[in-house]
Amino acid sequence: MTHTTSNPKIHEGRNVKRFREMLGIKQDMLAFELGSDWNQQRISTLEQREKIDSDILEQVAAILKIPVEAIRNFDEEKAVNVISNTFNDNAMLNAVNNNPTFHPIDKLMQLHEEKIALYERMLKEKDEMMGRLERLIEGP
Repeated sequence: MTHTTSNPKIHEGRNVKRFREMLGIKQDMLAFELGSDWNQQRISTLEQREKIDSDILEQVAAILKIPVEAIRNFDEEKAVNVISNTFNDNAMLNAVNNNPTFHPIDKLMQLHEEKIALYERMLKEKDEMMGRLERLIEGP
């Protein structure tokens, strides 16, 4: 099942790559999460596609824990314009500098550390599962 978007500038594969990289997830880890039919090369190919089948896009969004609409609608040019216009407005810049209510870099680092911890837990669980399977295969 495929879909169409109204904005031809949006490149879903590139958006998948951007979000994946922002979250600190490697291609091989995303492939692992998608299942045995996937590998790093297939993820690389997926990220080069302008349009991605809805079912695959939904699976990827679920793994990345982001709304599928974020991937479908993220327009880099618009985002750059919003950021540029926001930070070229001196009143906004002063408000940001004088009244920091949160630290986005700190939040990003926290999310990154949580992802690393999750990845390490998953690797540990995989190792434990492999050990159990090896013991089952060896038998009594």
